Amino acid sequence: MLSSLKTPPRDRPVSGLRGVRPAERLCHATGTVLVLSGLAHLVVFAVDGGPWWGPVSWRKPVTFGLSFGLTLMAVTWVTSYLRIGERLRTVLLLVFAADCVVEVGGITLQAWRRVPSHLDMETPFDTVVSMTLAVGGGVLVVLLAVFAVVSFRRRPAGPEGMALAVRSGFAVLLVALVSGAAMIARGVVLVRTGHQEAAYDSTAPLKPLHGVSLHAVLVLPALAWSLSRTSWSGRVRWRIVATAVGCYAVAVAAAGVWAVLTF
Repeated sequence: MLSSLKTPPRDRPVSGLRGVRPAERLCHATGTVLVLSGLAHLVVFAVDGGPWWGPVSWRKPVTFGLSFGLTLMAVTWVTSYLRIGERLRTVLLLVFAADCVVEVGGITLQAWRRVPSHLDMETPFDTVVSMTLAVGGGVLVVLLAVFAVVSFRRRPAGPEGMALAVRSGFAVLLVALVSGAAMIARGVVLVRTGHQEAAYDSTAPLKPLHGVSLHAVLVLPALAWSLSRTSWSGRVRWRIVATAVGCYAVAVAAAGVWAVLTF
């Protein structure tokens, strides 16, 4: 679906777009594979059973495969509206795609080994996997922060409301990344102080905030793109996007309050 949305802004140089298209196709293909992996593990869960919640469950390869796959495809599409050098964008997207594969791969591996993927330092191998996932999360924060900064430094191209949608999407996505980093940091501290089980439970309050804010970078720009296909005026389309941004902000704020109250 996202590949069909990839309508490059008219004012982007054609030569630059031609140079980045193979990377875009690779990122969309990789995202598709990750989504299919998540769906495949949903079938595994249906067959194998077991708990859905908890540090060891088929839920993690399902949700992470779907989330990382959709996010990779969304970021690949949305960044086509950013005013950024094509070579830099290509490098950032390829590193982002590789990092997504590492994250989902590590989580899936540990699910099949029937051990936790995050915060598990029971054995040297589990420690390597856990730390690799943590470092990969840091890389994600840096890459997406760069895209977010670019979106605010120079107004993104595209139809009416797209600039607001892209900027808001990246801003909300950064909330998801910060909440994810907070979960890992809090868990690591508890593990290092000998509270392994408490570390697994400590991530629960931030999960709603992390989940709600993760896909704004897809939902909001997709709304702006869809509205550009209507006959409504630019002012009406912008107001609809602004309303959607406001609703998303309220949802994120509510999830944040829940996190504070349940910590």
